Amino acid sequence: MKINKNIPFILKIYILGILIFSIFRVLLFVLQYDNAALDKVGLTTIFSAFVMGLRFDIVISGYIIIFPAFTLFLISFFTNKDKLIKRIFFYWIFIFFSIAFMISAADIPYFHQFFERFSVGAFEWLDNLDFVLAMIVQEPSYILFLLLFIVLDILYWYALKWIFKSSKTYVRPNIFINIITVVLFLAFMFLGIRGRIAEKSPIRVGTAYFSNNAFLNKMGLNPVFTLIRTYLDSQKEENKTVHLLSSDLALRNTKNYLHLKNTNLYNTPIARKVQYDSLRPMLKPNIVVVIMESMSAAKMNYFGNKEQLTPFLDSLAYKSLFFDNFFSAGKHTFNGIFSTLFSFPALYRQHTLRNIRQYDGFAPTLKKIGYSTTYFTTHDGQFDNVAGFLKANHFDNIFSQKDYPSEEVKTTLGVPDDYMFRYAIPVIDTLARSKKPFFVSFMTTSDHGPFYVPDYFKPKTKKIRTQITEYADWSLQQFIIMASKQDWFDNTIFVFVADHGAPMNVVYDIPLNYFHVPLLIYAPKLIGTPKVLNKTGSQLDIFPTVMGIINQSYINNTMGIDLLNDSRPYAIINDDNKIGIVDQSYLCVMKNKGKELSLYNYKSTKNIDIINSNKAKATEMSDYAKSILQVTQDMILAKDTYIHPNDK
Repeated sequence: MKINKNIPFILKIYILGILIFSIFRVLLFVLQYDNAALDKVGLTTIFSAFVMGLRFDIVISGYIIIFPAFTLFLISFFTNKDKLIKRIFFYWIFIFFSIAFMISAADIPYFHQFFERFSVGAFEWLDNLDFVLAMIVQEPSYILFLLLFIVLDILYWYALKWIFKSSKTYVRPNIFINIITVVLFLAFMFLGIRGRIAEKSPIRVGTAYFSNNAFLNKMGLNPVFTLIRTYLDSQKEENKTVHLLSSDLALRNTKNYLHLKNTNLYNTPIARKVQYDSLRPMLKPNIVVVIMESMSAAKMNYFGNKEQLTPFLDSLAYKSLFFDNFFSAGKHTFNGIFSTLFSFPALYRQHTLRNIRQYDGFAPTLKKIGYSTTYFTTHDGQFDNVAGFLKANHFDNIFSQKDYPSEEVKTTLGVPDDYMFRYAIPVIDTLARSKKPFFVSFMTTSDHGPFYVPDYFKPKTKKIRTQITEYADWSLQQFIIMASKQDWFDNTIFVFVADHGAPMNVVYDIPLNYFHVPLLIYAPKLIGTPKVLNKTGSQLDIFPTVMGIINQSYINNTMGIDLLNDSRPYAIINDDNKIGIVDQSYLCVMKNKGKELSLYNYKSTKNIDIINSNKAKATEMSDYAKSILQVTQDMILAKDTYIHPNDK
C-alpha cells in the first residue's frame, strides 16, 4: 500500500533521537547503580523505568519534530518539490536535538551532585559563569561527559544526513489513503507529545513516580522535560514567593512551636528576649564555626561508613557535644551558609544571599557585645554573592582567593583547605591580640569538584571522591593541631557542621544523606563532659545553642532554638522543589505546596509510604513546615529579619 513517504522518514528521525536519549539513560543507570538501592528491585520494575523513559523521550522528540512533520505533510498534498524545505528542517532537527543531547550529557553529573534531573536550578550561577565554566574545565569527569556529547552528536549528524538522503522518492499515494494515514500519524504524534490517554491531564513529572525506588522514578524522566517544566513553574508569579498558608494562621502556629508568649516588645513577630542564667558565669569566649563542604554524616565511621574516611571527625565526636540527628536546611552551599550563620530556613529555589537584606544571627548579635567578625573561604568571595551579603550583615573581614598567594591557588575553587587554615592562624592571632573576643567562620571547599589532593597528603583509598574526603578530614585535624598551640585555643569554642551532605545510599525521593550532617561543638576547656545528643536539630539552631553555651543575654529574632535547653519537634529540609520534614523516626515529603504528602519510617530504611495509616502525623509535620516557611517569607518581605539597636 502506498503511503505518504514522510511517515517512514519521520519515524526514522524519532527512532534515532530516542536511541541517543536511551544511551544517556543507560549510562545514568550504570553510574548510579551502586548508589540507588537496586539490589532489591526486580527486573520488571527496572524495565518499566526504561519504558517510562521512552514515553518522556517521545514527548521531547515530538515537540522537536512536530512542526517539520506537519509542514512536510501539508506540502506533500500539493507538490513533490520539498528539497529546500527538507534542507531547512535538517538543521532545525539537528540543532534542537543537539541542544537536547547536550542537556542530557550535563544531566548525568548534575544528577550525581543533586540526585535530581536537570532543572532551572542549574542556571542559578549564570552571574558567575566564568567561575562555573572553570570548574567544569578543571574537573576530568565533566570533560568526559562533554566529549561523550560531542562524539554522539557527530554520529547523530551523519546518521541524520543518511536518513535525509535515503528518504524515498516521491510516489503519489491514493488521496484518500494519504489523508487518513497522515491524520492518524499526526494524531499519534500529538498523543506522544501529550504522553497520556487520560483526558484530564497530560504527562507530568509525577507520572514517572511509579515505584518505591526513588532512583528509578527519576530515571524515567527526560532532563529536557524537567528543565522546561521547572522553568515554566519558576515564571509563575505564585512560585516567586512562598504561599503555603494564611499569614495569620502561620504566625499563630509558629509562635506556638517556638513557645512564644509575649512578642509585643519588638517590631518583629517572633523576637524574644533570652536572659542569661545568673547561676552560671557569663562568658565571652572566641567562637570558630567551620562549615564543611559536602560532609554527609554517611561519610563518618560513626554512622556506619567502613572506609575510614573521617578518622579525625570520628575521634572528635567523642570529645564534643555531638548531635547525631542533625540536618542541613538545604542542598546548596548558599543555603548552608545562610542558615548556619543567620538561623533562617531555606525557601524552595530562592537564593537568599543574592537579595541583600539584614538578618539577625551570629555576626550582628556578637558585634553588639564586642566581638570582631571574620569569614574565610578558599575561592572567590563574590561567588554566590557571599562577600557582599556578609559585609552587609556585620562581618568586619572577608578573606578569599584574592588574599592568598597566586601560586597557592590550585583550581577555580582556590586554595586547598589546609592552606586556608594555615593562612588563617596568624590572622586569628592578630585578632586575638586586639583583646576583643573574635567570631571566625570558615567555608571549606575541597570536597567539591574540581577535586585537588595535594601531593603531601597520602590517602588510603583509591577513588578520588573518597580521597578528597580523607583530605578534607585531615585538613580539619591540621587546623585543630595548629590552633591548639595558640594562646587563644583554650578560650575558644569550635563548631563543625556541613553546608550539606551528599546523595549517598539513596532510599527516598528526598535523599536523606544529602541533608543528614554532623554537628560537633568542641571546647575541651569550656564545655563539661562530652556527650552524644540524639535530639533532632537543624542548622537554624547552631546560633541560639552557642549563645546558650556562652550564657549571654540577647534578642533571638530567628527560627532557631537552643538545643541544650529546648527541643525541636521537626527539622525542615529544602530540596528545591520539595520540602522534607524530619524527626527521630519519620520523614514527611511535601510536594506541590503541601497538596501531595508522603510519609516514611526512615529508621526502618524501608521505602514504603505509610501516609494512609498515618495521615494525622503527616498533616502535623506538613503544617509545621508550612507555618515556619510562610512566616520566614513574610518576615523577609516585611524586612523584619533584623532588629536595629533602637527598635522597640
